[in-house]
Amino acid sequence: MDIVLYALTVLLYGGLCAADFRARRHIAVQPLAGGVAATVPAMPGGASAPVQPASGMSPVARGVLSLALIVHGVLLHTTIFPANAMVFGFAYALSAMFWLGAGIYWIESFFFPLDGLRLLVLPLAAVASVLPLVFGGVHVLTYAAAPMFKLHFVIANVAYGLFAIAALHAVLMLAVERRLHALRGGLQRGAARKGWLSNWLETLPPLLTLEKLLFRLIGAGFVLLTLTLASGIVFSEQLVDRALTLDHKTVFAILSWLMFGALLTARKLSGWRGRAALRWVLASFAALLLAYVGSRFVFEVLLHRPVV
Repeated sequence: MDIVLYALTVLLYGGLCAADFRARRHIAVQPLAGGVAATVPAMPGGASAPVQPASGMSPVARGVLSLALIVHGVLLHTTIFPANAMVFGFAYALSAMFWLGAGIYWIESFFFPLDGLRLLVLPLAAVASVLPLVFGGVHVLTYAAAPMFKLHFVIANVAYGLFAIAALHAVLMLAVERRLHALRGGLQRGAARKGWLSNWLETLPPLLTLEKLLFRLIGAGFVLLTLTLASGIVFSEQLVDRALTLDHKTVFAILSWLMFGALLTARKLSGWRGRAALRWVLASFAALLLAYVGSRFVFEVLLHRPVV
């Protein structure tokens, strides 16, 4: 049954990715004989308007993505929570992270045309969904029934999902900024080029809108990360009678919390923005990945040492 769910999850995500990629490749401004972009002639006053790439999800694509999220969610539940136990590891963490990221994108897509984000998050979700099949060495948590652990687990994974989608927002914003600089240079030289990548980026909202979305995601993720650290301290005290254990996971989690907190503080006090802020977002997310996924990858795959 699990194999069927794995196959169906990849098929649904992969089908959406392939359809989107083909559509973006074919949505391009068609050159006329004189080298001028094709235009739509029916405009008041005889003016013409450039052909704009379509954006937004069709009802069929939205339905397929909804089905993919349901199947992926069922897959995660059946594989992470077998009878009276809990199996987890870095591969499951990545799968859950990008499942939540795809779900957050699905919600965002009702309000903003984020086609470019879909072309990033869905391939990652497809690849992450099958990682538990590739990497073994996961461990069974004997304390999975503890209410505090369940709360900690849920909050932590939602925080990971929010920060994952925020990091993808930052990647898109850096790409848009780079394209704008290239276009300015091309216009100054009189030779601005357009291709499928440019048309793909044109489907995104303005940078200011993306920036507002980015910091909303980071703000919500920071609140949940704070709750994750607090619930982790309480759970650790219940489990091993120690409020804080300075292992790799704790050190990188606190480092990531400090980095995201510094970013939000600088944003609030001085309106920090631009490339430096976006790179700080990616560095903070990298620290968060090292807190759990990275450390478990080293122990479970490289050192073959399961950890609690």
